[in-house]
Amino acid sequence: MLRKADSTDSTDDLPERGKPQTGPVEAGFMQTGRVVKASGLVLLMVLSTVAAPASAQQVADDPKQPSVDNPHMHFWGDNGLNNCWTHFDRNDSSGSASEGYGESEVSSGRHDIDISCKVQDNFKQDMYLNPNGTIEFDFAVDAYAPGTCNEAQPCENLNVTLWKGSMEVAREEYAGIDTGDVETRNLKIDVTENMTRWNKSADEPIIQFTWVGYADSGFQCLVFLCDSYFRLYYSENPDNYSVEMNFPVVNQTIPGENGDGEEGGGLGGLVSDTVPGFGLIAGLGALALAAVAGSRFSRKE
Repeated sequence: MLRKADSTDSTDDLPERGKPQTGPVEAGFMQTGRVVKASGLVLLMVLSTVAAPASAQQVADDPKQPSVDNPHMHFWGDNGLNNCWTHFDRNDSSGSASEGYGESEVSSGRHDIDISCKVQDNFKQDMYLNPNGTIEFDFAVDAYAPGTCNEAQPCENLNVTLWKGSMEVAREEYAGIDTGDVETRNLKIDVTENMTRWNKSADEPIIQFTWVGYADSGFQCLVFLCDSYFRLYYSENPDNYSVEMNFPVVNQTIPGENGDGEEGGGLGGLVSDTVPGFGLIAGLGALALAAVAGSRFSRKE
């Protein structure tokens, strides 16, 4: 028999029409979903943090690459001055002449020297220099040219040129180095605006040596040496001559690398290249924090 509901019958436990029903189990699933999403974002952020500075770690692990703690570039080559190369590992002289130098010699006529010492392996990261710093280059040469220099036989002093890729950034001329004695020199180059950043695979440093002398001829050559020779010492040599180039390397990038002279990319323009993927890490971190905060807010509700 049907009866009418009286005023004492409660309808509070009946679901309202049009409202999604969320029981304790469903709420638990939703809460768990938020936590899983937040945890996933945090994990992704951590993985990005680990992967982002991989190239920086490769540089740190490779002694042939420049860094703040490894700023000295060393010189190596064959014994005939046909090949000269550089890198930043003082202990790796593999392939270099056992004599510790390369030498070119002519017995008559003009003696031309044009040697370019290039980085053996391209930079893995851009190299940044202190804009107020100084590049220092210690080198040693031994040259002899007994022939006469005149208008018909013009000689050329030793010229040492620093190239930044294909751009000449400094040149120094040295006279009187062809006496047959070892000459050691210290070249100092102040860092200028166009020398603060050396792009990888494009702006690696090249050191060029050029010189022109002449051999002698005549009866005196029966007694005296009339050949002309030029000897360039490498970093590993028996006489312990200092042969290396020191760069004032710094870690941070240079503000204004957007090309317009203004800061940009990273925090104040200081970390855009120092930490690859920094923007990605920051964005993922913000998303993860937002997700975690949302899950906490839902838990309180």
